[in-house]
Amino acid sequence: MLTPFKFQPYLRTVLWGGSRIAAYKGWPTAEEGLGESWEISAMPGRESVVKEGADQGLTLSQLVEKYGADLLGRRVEEVYGRRFPLLVKLIDAHRDLSLQVHPDDGLARSLHSGTGKTEMWYVVRADAGAMIYAGFSQAITPEEYDRRVADHSIMHVVARHEAHAGDVIYLPAGCIHTLGAGNLVVEVQQASDITYRVYDYGRRDAAGHLRELHTDLARSALDFSAGDGNFVTYDRAGKGRTPLVHCPYFRTDRFSLCGEASLPAAADAFQVLVCVEGEAVLRPSGGASAGVSLRRGESVLVPAAALPQRMSGSATLLCVTV
Repeated sequence: MLTPFKFQPYLRTVLWGGSRIAAYKGWPTAEEGLGESWEISAMPGRESVVKEGADQGLTLSQLVEKYGADLLGRRVEEVYGRRFPLLVKLIDAHRDLSLQVHPDDGLARSLHSGTGKTEMWYVVRADAGAMIYAGFSQAITPEEYDRRVADHSIMHVVARHEAHAGDVIYLPAGCIHTLGAGNLVVEVQQASDITYRVYDYGRRDAAGHLRELHTDLARSALDFSAGDGNFVTYDRAGKGRTPLVHCPYFRTDRFSLCGEASLPAAADAFQVLVCVEGEAVLRPSGGASAGVSLRRGESVLVPAAALPQRMSGSATLLCVTV
């Protein structure tokens, strides 16, 4: 029987990254500039690798090829084939990220032979005054967009919100957005890395070059209507499983665990668990195995064939599936 998999994440050092991912995970390192930890990734060249057990050293895509529907679930395999459909990250915005937008499936397929990128953020930590920008604060025209890109005033019409731990932001493809400095978030998204930069504060890379913008491509992807409704409301005091974002590409719930509870099968699909706070142990329902531990900052992939599972401990978990 398959058991849950823990991974070594793929780490990205970027000019806007910091040191909070390592501190959050409890890693003994002072490395600066770590902006992203790709927790569950089958993206080519940026894959998470099995950390322990009989399959140690295999990439996520190799696991999918080896176990197929037992890992993904028959329903998922019928839709996506032998392709893992999600990407789950931790992001540390020590500095502001670029203002950006992602294409939908149709545009990504026609221009890049790829997949669109709808995503969500769950705020883990937020400094006082940290901001999140999502959607236009007022409807604008493509012509106004061109003018504001040219005179560097585009940020003036992007909706802004002060961020707090526990905030949930839904970012469908076409929604302009950026993560302000001082935020540590979990990002759940389609398995895509297509990003169009609109504005980057005139920053230069390590070689002294201005970072590339993609304003024409962004113009073709953007939803220009007012979109100041991206923050998701939910019962923050809720116990057990609380829905956060359910969209065509993923379903993310928060699970407040205190003691023991069951993690039921998710309609013949895998589940990804991200431990936001606390510690938990997963064991097969009715099984006597030692189980798989999960502590703050760790993620685990529960194969479809490994469900249902029992959970014990005191933790806040994000439960993600498709």
